[in-house]
Order: sequence, then C-alpha cells, then structure tokens
Amino acid sequence: MNMKRTFGGILTVLGIIGLIYAGVQVIQHRSPATTLIVVGLISVLFFFSGIGLVKNTKDEM
Repeated sequence: MNMKRTFGGILTVLGIIGLIYAGVQVIQHRSPATTLIVVGLISVLFFFSGIGLVKNTKDEM
C-alpha cells in the first residue's frame, strides 16, 4: 500500500473527527468562538488535504 494514500486516509479521518468535535461544541455552547474557529479551520485543512492525497496518488505495484 502506498504511504501517501495511508497518510491521506489518516488526515481525512482526523479532519472528520475535528469537524465533529467543533460541531458538537457549537451545539453545546461550551467553547469560546476563537477556539472553535481554529479547530474548524485546521479540521477543514486536514480533511481536504487528506482527500487530495488519496485522490491524486496513483496505485503502483
């Protein structure tokens, strides 16, 4: 298995977890807005970079 694809999958999963965390915190009104914005932006960055790695990496055997 390609290391880039594996790393892309890990980044995607971390992005999803971060987005879920930020969404739950917004609904529960527990964290300050700046914290949620930072966590949300980093999660979106992880998510889309992971998707990009998985999508653009070719399988070579």
